[in-house]
Amino acid sequence: MTATLIQPAMNAVTHSTEVPVHLPAGILGFESYTDWVLISVPGEEPFQWLQVVDNPRLAFVVVEPDAVTCNYYPDIGLQDVECIGLESPDDALLLNIVTVRTHGKSTVNLKGPIVLNRHTMTGKQVIPVNALGLDLQHPLPVGS
Repeated sequence: MTATLIQPAMNAVTHSTEVPVHLPAGILGFESYTDWVLISVPGEEPFQWLQVVDNPRLAFVVVEPDAVTCNYYPDIGLQDVECIGLESPDDALLLNIVTVRTHGKSTVNLKGPIVLNRHTMTGKQVIPVNALGLDLQHPLPVGS
């Protein structure tokens, strides 16, 4: 997986929101980073930044899946559900990592969503039980 090393334009924006996120197992390839911040920047919706607290130059562009597809139903395994502390599907906040390409269409990873408990903002990157039927490089819709 390639990290998005594009710095959010935080100096130019005064009304962004930052929400602390804890990923005890990190993200695939970045397991040592457990403390993150989810940054929402006005005008960049539906995209957000998932940025490492201790290394602000390391950030991923993320998006909630309903902004890019209406047919996304990842089957999260029981062990992951228990680990994240989800009591109902409404407790889950799903984020998918966007691969930004300068020459070509950007894509979204649907095989490895980051699943957060929206009450605690603790979670993990999971491989859904039905990952074989999900796209690793789902194209972003035109206009995104």
